[in-house]
Amino acid sequence: MTASRPTTIGVSIPVPAPQGDYLQRRRAEFGDDAAWRIPAHITLVPPTEVDEDTYGAFVEHCSKVASVWPPFDVLLRGTGTFRPISDVVYIQVAQGVAACERLEKQLRSGPLERELDFYYHPHVTVAHNVPEDCLERAFAELADFHTDFVVDSFFLYEQGEDDVWRPVKDFPLQGG
Repeated sequence: MTASRPTTIGVSIPVPAPQGDYLQRRRAEFGDDAAWRIPAHITLVPPTEVDEDTYGAFVEHCSKVASVWPPFDVLLRGTGTFRPISDVVYIQVAQGVAACERLEKQLRSGPLERELDFYYHPHVTVAHNVPEDCLERAFAELADFHTDFVVDSFFLYEQGEDDVWRPVKDFPLQGG
């Protein structure tokens, strides 16, 4: 009997169309090779390798969290960067930061309890590991970007063998 190979999962809030599609297209225009493999999103649980048992327990945990969590508003506005620590330009979460932080903490408190490599900072990546001039373009050209939306669910994603992240389950927020 062979053991099943681990699955790499992540949990995020997708940026709805058409704004999410726009940000993904812009990410590609800035030369980011990952643009078409990663939909525009706010990460809640970063890429994490899990075995079959942990996967099942985590899906159950996500369902429990979503059942008590109310929908909330998010406003994305302007750009930020993690430079010089990391070559990333992102769209800032201007409203909904505290809700994202609490939701991330609750999701990470279950079967996937782990320490993070960096302090959690909700954002939408628009350029990563691209040349300096592309980072500068992304920072400047998206500085006036803004959109708002209601977060009424979060999604579990799996990374395929082709490195594409695909949504496999949504968790509607049902709290009051």
